Amino acid sequence: MDGRNPLQAESLAGGWLRVPVPLPYSLRFVNSYLIPEPDGGWTVIDPGLNTEEARDLWLDLLEEQGIGRGDVRRVLLTHQHPDHYGLSGWMQREQGCPVWMTEEAHRYAVRMWGRDSVFPRELEAWFRSHGMPEELLALIGPHLDSFRDRVEPQPEPSYLRTGESIRLGGRSWTLIDAPGHAPGAVCLYEPARRELIAGDQVLPRITPNISLLPGDGVDADPLRSYLRSLAELEKLPTERVYPGHREIFADAGARAREIADHHARRLGHLLGLLESLGEASAFELCELEFGAHLRRNIHNMRFALSETLAHLAYLERDGRAVARCGADGSIRYRGSIGAGGGH
Repeated sequence: MDGRNPLQAESLAGGWLRVPVPLPYSLRFVNSYLIPEPDGGWTVIDPGLNTEEARDLWLDLLEEQGIGRGDVRRVLLTHQHPDHYGLSGWMQREQGCPVWMTEEAHRYAVRMWGRDSVFPRELEAWFRSHGMPEELLALIGPHLDSFRDRVEPQPEPSYLRTGESIRLGGRSWTLIDAPGHAPGAVCLYEPARRELIAGDQVLPRITPNISLLPGDGVDADPLRSYLRSLAELEKLPTERVYPGHREIFADAGARAREIADHHARRLGHLLGLLESLGEASAFELCELEFGAHLRRNIHNMRFALSETLAHLAYLERDGRAVARCGADGSIRYRGSIGAGGGH
């Protein structure tokens, strides 16, 4: 490659390549995987965000590898977040290949990034009810709208179904439902070599965002769904895990336990805040959890508040927190003293 991306593709066993596709965020890059198929074609997993830098990287890499138009036979998406999904439509046009994702993931992508999307207004109203100040609410719509160019052109997908198996790199992989981080997300597991393509479900050194979002049909308790998913992943013996961010690692089960423990601590801390404050909005709790400095970064603030709401929903369902809706539509929380509940 010509040096425009400081992060080089990494050669893996079986002719696989880990392709760190650059991101204009603190994460720095998303892991895409380029996998050779027995028929001479290639599969791309999670091609990245649609930016000029990312497109140039792919064009350089495909040329370097001798991969011409039509040689990429398909794109597989673990989930529909823009940093994984954004280049899928561009690659579909470049290569003339199908893009595979779950129907639920596609439905969510259309809701978020479709041309007639009302999601920015829904999220603004949702955050207003939970205490976000007006000067920050004014940033939500433009912030979300800024992603549209980074997911265009959007793909015309074919649908994966969890529980089924697919052939990938000459081997059979099982599609595993992976709720909590993104609706319709999947992991892929290959038991013979104990390998897991994890997307963002288990990541080394960082934890994936778990967001409670507004709207009909959304998961009302995404943290609980996520923790159940982690418990299922703990049962899978793994020797190699291909994550969506950071480095490849070995033991998905150990990391799943660490992440579950992290959320248990966060739940305990949030309960402590409610006990000390008596009553608070989700935004007030979010700033105490994550810091007021996030006001300078609406991207991170959006995720922090959505994750705070996911933890509050978990506590509320357990009976350990109570939400009170005011006459003005504002929602505030308090602890429920003496209530039980658990994971």
